Amino acid sequence: MPASTLAAGRLAELDSFLIELNAASAEVILPLYRADHGLEDKGGAKGFDPVTAADKGAEVAIRKLIAERYPDHGVIGEEYGEDRPDAEFVWVLDPVDGTRAFIAGLPLWCTLIGLRHNGRPVLGSIGQPYLDEIFLGHAGGSRLIARGETRRLQVRPCPKLTDAIIATTDPEACFDGPELGAWTQVRAAARLARLGCDAYAYAMVAMGKMDMVIEAGLKSWDIESAIPLIEGAGGMVTDWRGQPVGQHGGQIAIAGDRACLDEALVALRRSAK
Repeated sequence: MPASTLAAGRLAELDSFLIELNAASAEVILPLYRADHGLEDKGGAKGFDPVTAADKGAEVAIRKLIAERYPDHGVIGEEYGEDRPDAEFVWVLDPVDGTRAFIAGLPLWCTLIGLRHNGRPVLGSIGQPYLDEIFLGHAGGSRLIARGETRRLQVRPCPKLTDAIIATTDPEACFDGPELGAWTQVRAAARLARLGCDAYAYAMVAMGKMDMVIEAGLKSWDIESAIPLIEGAGGMVTDWRGQPVGQHGGQIAIAGDRACLDEALVALRRSAK
């Protein structure tokens, strides 16, 4: 796989376009939030798996804008699948990450938009338009655009797991038996754990408010936007073996401090797949 070598000017152009994509998505989603959102259950016999008109409509809007501006770019999205996934540039989309939070009226859902270049995540955003927040990052750094202001994002030092604030979405629903055991061991050592924050917890690591997020069973669209954001803020995203995350998600650990992550990996490696 060739390395990504994006010129600064091209990266700045795509960064600006990413902000446009967040705005286009927000125009579709916000009128449906805490309103009639057309809930459907796509899980069937596998269990409740909600999708709304916001999920579908926002992905359509994002794909339309990409096709108009960059017709040679590929797209991978949760709702409408793959289109040229092997292109030089590929956008990876989850228009409403945290649909359960969305239908419950909780402002923890996010719009996740990532960009691969030559197969590697190089640019990503976590948007929460109800709060007017876009967390955006790449190798040149990460920033928060919120309510007309922009501020730099930086993870915080937290070398000891016993001092860490950690998070996961839903341990009993998202982890299998060994994974739940690993999470329980890490949680017992940490200072504080929060549940149900979905990708908003990733943004809090980038912001220096939380120290670690542990997840499993993720798809590419659940995590790829976070990788450039977290790394641009000085943090790291690995699998449960401490290795780089591949293109298909899986077991993920996000951390602001390598020493803290290494402590957690002692437990996580035992259940790594």
